[in-house]
Formats: sequence, C-alpha cells, structure tokens
Amino acid sequence: MASSQIKRSFAVNLRLLPLFALVLATSLRLTAQPATVAAGSDGWSAVPGILARIKAPEFPARDFVITAHGATAGGADCTVAIRQAIAACHAAGGGRVVVPPGVFHTGAVHLLSNVNLHVAAGATLKFIPDPAKYLPVVFTRWEGVECMNYSPLIYAFEQENIAITGQGILDGSASFENWWAWNRKQSGKPALQVPSRNQLFAQGESGVPVAQRVFGAGHFLRPNFIQPYRSRNILIEGVTIHNSPMWEINPVLCTNVTVRGVTVVSHGPNNDGCDPESCRDVLIEDCVFDTGDDCIAIKSGRNNDGRRVATPSENLIVRGCTMKDGHGGVVIGSEISGGVRNVFVENCTMDSPNLDRALRFKSNAQRGGVLENVYFRNVKVGRVAEAILTIDLMYEEGARGPHAPIVRNVVLENVTSSASPRVMWIAGFPAATIEGVRFADCTFRGVEATEVLSHAGTITFQDVTIEPARRGRSANSVPAPKAR
Repeated sequence: MASSQIKRSFAVNLRLLPLFALVLATSLRLTAQPATVAAGSDGWSAVPGILARIKAPEFPARDFVITAHGATAGGADCTVAIRQAIAACHAAGGGRVVVPPGVFHTGAVHLLSNVNLHVAAGATLKFIPDPAKYLPVVFTRWEGVECMNYSPLIYAFEQENIAITGQGILDGSASFENWWAWNRKQSGKPALQVPSRNQLFAQGESGVPVAQRVFGAGHFLRPNFIQPYRSRNILIEGVTIHNSPMWEINPVLCTNVTVRGVTVVSHGPNNDGCDPESCRDVLIEDCVFDTGDDCIAIKSGRNNDGRRVATPSENLIVRGCTMKDGHGGVVIGSEISGGVRNVFVENCTMDSPNLDRALRFKSNAQRGGVLENVYFRNVKVGRVAEAILTIDLMYEEGARGPHAPIVRNVVLENVTSSASPRVMWIAGFPAATIEGVRFADCTFRGVEATEVLSHAGTITFQDVTIEPARRGRSANSVPAPKAR
C-alpha cells in the first residue's frame, strides 16, 4: 500500500502509532477496505423497518387501584390484593393496575394479558426478600439454561399486551443479608449457589427435560427482577429499579419489546441492567444504567441448552441511553449460543471509572454462536477501565470446546473517548472467526497502553485519531520549516 493511501486510511497521528505497538499472537490485517455490510448499504438502513414493527401496547382507560382490593401501605403483605387487582383487570378486558403513593410490600407479581402495572409517582412497590414468597417454581431461564425455579419478582408467561409504567420505584430489597449472600465470594469457600448452578448446567448439557430440572427451595439460584417469558407486545417505561436479586430486566423469547426512560441503580452481584434473551424487535431508549454488572447484555441461551432452543436475539436498537458503573456498556454474551444479529447502538453516553468497556463481546468454544451485524455510532465515552471495544472469545472456557464462535461485521462510527487504557482488547483463538471490524470517524484520546490483539482477523480504520495520554516524538519526525 502506498504511503499516501496509508495516510488516508488512518487519517492523522501516524507519528504516534509507535507508542501503540500491537501485541500479536498470529496475523492481523489492517486495511483501508470497507468491511462487509449485510443489512443495506451501511446497515442502518434496516432500522426504520425494525422501528415500524415495534409498537408499545395500548390499554383501555380503566384503573384498578390495589387499595380497592385490600392493599395497605406501610408494611402489610399486599401480594394477594395485587394479584386480585391484576385478575380483575384482565377479566374486564384490560386497563391499569395502579400502585398509588406509599410503600407497598409484596411477593411475586404475575402479569396477565392486557394489564399495565402502573407504579405512580410517590409509590414504591417493595418486594419482600423471603424466598418462600416466590414459590411455587415457574418455567424460567437461569443464566441461559431453562429450568423450574423461583418466580422472578415480576413475571409473565405466554402473555401479550403487558406493561410496567409510572414514575414510581420498584425495590427488590436485595442485599448481602438475603439474596446477594447466595453469590457471596469468600476466600477458599464456594458461594452457596455453586452446587445447584453446576447441577443445572450439567442437566442442560445432557438434555434432561426442563420439567425435571426443578430447583427453588434449598438451591440458592436467585430470581431475576422482571422477566416476561414467551410473551409479546411489552412496555417497561418510566420506573426506577433498585436492588434486584440478580438480572434486572430480562425478557426471554419475546417479540416487540420497548424499554423506555427506565433508571436502574443496583450494585449487587450479577445485577445486569437489561438482558434481552432470544428476543426479536427490541427498543431500549433514554434509560440510565448504574449497575453491578453489564448495563445492557444481549443473550440467547447457554451452551447445548441454547442450541436446543435455537433462537437468536435479533433486531435490537439501543439509543439515547446513559451508562455509568458496570462491566460493559453494551455487551453481547456470554450466554449467546443461539446467536445474535442486527444490533444498532447510537447516541449514548458512557462514562465512569467503574465502567470497564463500552462495547463488549464475550463467548468461547462451548458457548459458540454467530455474532454479526453490530453497529455502534455517535457514542460519547468518557473514562473506561479496560478498552473501548473488547472481543473476548477466550472468556471462561476459552478454546476448550467444539463450538468455535464467529464474530463478524462490527462497525464503530463517530465514537469518541477521553481516557482509556487502550482502544481494543481482542482475544481470539485459531478456530474462532473475528472478521470485518471497522472503525470510522473516531477519536480516542488519553490512551495509556498498547493494544491487545490475538487472532484478530480483519480490522479497518478510516479517519481515526488515537492520541496517547503521554505524547511522544518519533525519531523520524522532522520539524516543520519556519515560515518566511
């Protein structure tokens, strides 16, 4: 490639590239050729069609206030009253089940079709941290494997036209005195959940029927907060979510999902903000995530159980969100065996010394999966702790397994950052595929360390600036002539 072509490809700051020596285990190809795009000329042309299919459900203008069914604020268990209000609303053809101002304690809430659970401003729906309140067990997914386990705090199974709305608070009441203690990591002592976690994963690998994978009491597998399962036409809007036992918002095998204007502040173990799992046509917009794990994590089942269900996550749009603390801003994996395609992220802000990465892929040779067509543009990143882009195919089991993952067609455009150890941490292995990673019109400042690239496939740069935290001088630099 001629030197003039190289300059156009990398745009500026070629003098600084010696400060970013690439760590290579095998070949890396840096090229100015555009990456393959599957959906339209630039990928983004698919977005209007996806948005046209995502429509928030509408509900009849009738309210069922939980206090009219016997709920009282201040400490009494309102589980029965809330369930009665939901049943009455559903039987009437739909409407809002209203939680009025005050603090109302409850166990598991099960939504039915055409019901909007509306938590009014000034209201708190506070979930009782007693595992018995989340029995009997229900059909669920736990870390990507289907089983019978504790009910999620708010659950729906095979329902349609359901919503959780309002300006109130959903408080899961989790702490290290109750739910979170089940995954407390102590030196030399396994967490309480480990034996049952291992048992469930073994059952998933060997194909034990789901009805026989019964957990719940005595098994220490924490429930997720909000989980609609095999449902469609879902809206979660406006609420603030605190202190979940585990993942916060986890739609599974759902279609037409909108998560809008939600604030998640929860720093317990595995407290992911929003995890669409094997879902189609999902919009996540104008949300704030401040979490103890990934802010948004897109999933599709774990290992053989994910391949059995064989349903990818596809057509997901994330826009206008703010990511604070978390392991990653937008993450794909690691329970990704069903694959993922067509993910569009734009106009987001990510900034925290406790945010590890902006865009993260994680899989391995046991998870596998085809992870493709991921577009990430107009994202402003402040400080991250590891890298702007991480593709980690050596996650956990790494290369040990027969299901090598494929990552292809990943495009970052107009992404800026002010401080990060590096731009890329890409770790593959010989059997895995990482192909078509493209950066365009990006500026990364305050970069502190070398890039880490292993079995990285094709990476292209167009009009990209990388500025080190400490500016250096090339031995070959020649001062500009003085003006006459």
